[in-house]
Amino acid sequence: MTLEADITDLKHRYDSGEVTELGADEREVLAEFLAALEAGEIRAAEPRNGGWEAVEWVKTGILLNFSLREIEPRTYGDVTYHDVLGLRETADLGERGTRNTPNGTTIRRGAYVGSDAILMSPSFVNIGAYVGDGTLVDSANTVGSCAQIGENVKLGGNTLIGGVLEPVEDTPVVIEDDVSLGAGTRVTSGFVVGEGSVVGENTLLSPRVPVYDLVEEEIRYGELPPNRRAFTRFVESSVGDHELFSDGAYKPAVVAMDIEAETRDATQREAELRSS
Repeated sequence: MTLEADITDLKHRYDSGEVTELGADEREVLAEFLAALEAGEIRAAEPRNGGWEAVEWVKTGILLNFSLREIEPRTYGDVTYHDVLGLRETADLGERGTRNTPNGTTIRRGAYVGSDAILMSPSFVNIGAYVGDGTLVDSANTVGSCAQIGENVKLGGNTLIGGVLEPVEDTPVVIEDDVSLGAGTRVTSGFVVGEGSVVGENTLLSPRVPVYDLVEEEIRYGELPPNRRAFTRFVESSVGDHELFSDGAYKPAVVAMDIEAETRDATQREAELRSS
């Protein structure tokens, strides 16, 4: 049987009540599954049909790890913590040129981290996340469960990449290759940031926040097209019609413009400094 077939079978037996706890066979399947995630052999989402789609059986396998495992005391340095999963082994990172600084760089089991990447402390990479080659995860960053981060991405300090684990058919947050997110950026609820885009500091990218794409002259939700320069602005809100708002009310929006050559050059120079 393939790993997909093993996970599908285990899910069926769990739902039917046949399996309620981990036996040796089930433990072996989940161990193989976590190893495949950490090796980048399977992913929680993949590009398909011109967009990104969740890989439902992979997300199902992640959920089975929480459903079937018991909370156990574990150690991290001198700290005892309690969780159903331990942390990812990191011996392979140095072999591939990836740096993770001490005192707070936390990578959970089932996360993939590519070669020549940098993870600064404190940062947290959750189960099912995929961090591509050459990507910077800066200080005070969270990469949520199943988030897909491409190659040569810069996640500025204090950036939140939200997790999307349930329902299994929902696509997680996707940050495509060569994207730069300014400090304090928040990307949530399956939002897709297109390749080569540069996002200004403290921008909220969420399907609930409209993206005013001035290149294509249309309003988008849930995606930032490739090669855009994006930043937050405020637009009038219908709430302003209420008598409590005597001076009007405004809601956040994102403005997306064609990325300018000097913006691209500055981003490239910063990447070169980081790799030196």
